[in-house]
This record gives sequence, structure tokens and C-alpha cells, in this order.
Amino acid sequence: MTEKPVYTEFHPRWYRTRVSTYWWLDRTPYVKFILRELSSIFVAFFVVITLLQIRALGQGPQAYPAFQQRLQAPIMVILNILSLLFVLFHTITWFNLTPKAIVLRVRGRRLPDLLIAAPNYVAWLVVSGVIAWIVTGG
Repeated sequence: MTEKPVYTEFHPRWYRTRVSTYWWLDRTPYVKFILRELSSIFVAFFVVITLLQIRALGQGPQAYPAFQQRLQAPIMVILNILSLLFVLFHTITWFNLTPKAIVLRVRGRRLPDLLIAAPNYVAWLVVSGVIAWIVTGG
């Protein structure tokens, strides 16, 4: 009875069924999740473009037309359209997640998701309308 127990350095390997790397492509909620996470790259792209635009404005009247000229390149137009689509997707999914993250109760009853998400969409439309009015010289 003086035998010492033998311990393995690593845990024995469990049996695991092989799963494809692209398993998530078969499930729509996971595809939406991955696309939403991917959309953050395009949000960052818009932020960088906006900062470069502000920098070009600050550098004087010669720098801004050069900046605009660079934005007219076909690859930049395609990137901006793609970024716009992803930013819209990001915004819509973010607003749809709000009711799941914020649970509001009135008199012990949970408010419907629409009453939590709708004000976000209304504010988005109002702010977009004000910006469009300012840009068009309202």
C-alpha cells in the first residue's frame, strides 16, 4: 500500500466530433452575429475617413479638393457604399438589441420591445432629417 498514485501531466483527450470551421454558415442567427461583428471594421473605416476629412479641412483650401479627388477613386466609392450598407446593418441590429439589454418594467409588467426600440428609430430619423436639411441648405 505504499504505491503512489500516477498523475498525468495533461488531461486525457476527450472524444469530440469534428465540426467544420464554417459551421456557423448553416445558422442564420450566427451569420447575422458574425456580420454584425464584422461591421465594426466598416464603422472604424467611416471614423477614419471623417477624421481625414476634418484634417483636410484644417489644412487649407488646397488640401480639401485633393482629399475629395482621392475619394472619387472607384475603389473608394465601392468601399464607401459597402461601408454605408454595413453601418446601416450595424445600426439596425444595435437598435433591435436594445430591448434585450434594457428590460423596463412599468407596474410590474415588462414593456413591449417595440416601445423600447421605436424611440431609437424615431431619434435616428429626426437627426438624419435635421442633418439633411442643414446639408441641403434648408
